Amino acid sequence: MLNKRFTLFVISVLILFAGCVSERVNELQSVEIRQYNGENLSSFIELRDVSIKGPQNIDIKSYRLELSGLVNNPRKYTYDEVLAHQKYKKVVQINCVEGWKSKNLWEGILLKDVLDEAGLDPKANTIIFYAYDGYSTSLPLEYILDKNILLGYKINDITLTPSTGYPFILVAEDKWGYKWIKWITKIEVSSNKEYGGYWEKRGYSNSADLNKSFFD
Repeated sequence: MLNKRFTLFVISVLILFAGCVSERVNELQSVEIRQYNGENLSSFIELRDVSIKGPQNIDIKSYRLELSGLVNNPRKYTYDEVLAHQKYKKVVQINCVEGWKSKNLWEGILLKDVLDEAGLDPKANTIIFYAYDGYSTSLPLEYILDKNILLGYKINDITLTPSTGYPFILVAEDKWGYKWIKWITKIEVSSNKEYGGYWEKRGYSNSADLNKSFFD
């Protein structure tokens, strides 16, 4: 009888301890890094929201990233399926047309990895991106491949927030900030080099090269 009571006591203590450990793990928070490989980074708080409708809140359980257009194998990825791809890190600075800039460490997957999975039609030359809030923009396929452009999901080692583009932002290096589309829900492979996105239809440059004016 004594052994049985002792055994029950030990089991109770272990269960209680396990619960405490679990609770502590759940309370741990990500820590933003401010330096990487000797480079000073801007705080992700400085990445201001200049979106057309404000921060978007996406239900990740029902979220799907659609890949369609001139591809052999259209796909609809869950968030976890996207993150199952090889991940990469890169320090890239975003430059906004309003005059501010922010240098950050971005982590994500290579867009060309999911494009390879889909199988590109030979006529493809443009990638069009659509966001949850109705925003859209486009970039040349050659640029996407040559620059190893990332579909980012982390900034400064912290998972994106609604204001920074969760679940995915386009890390469009060497392009003005309006090409850094947030809350991406659809990627369309196209042959339309002249596609105009939200700001491009309002007079902004379609190329958006940093060394040129952002107005056409």
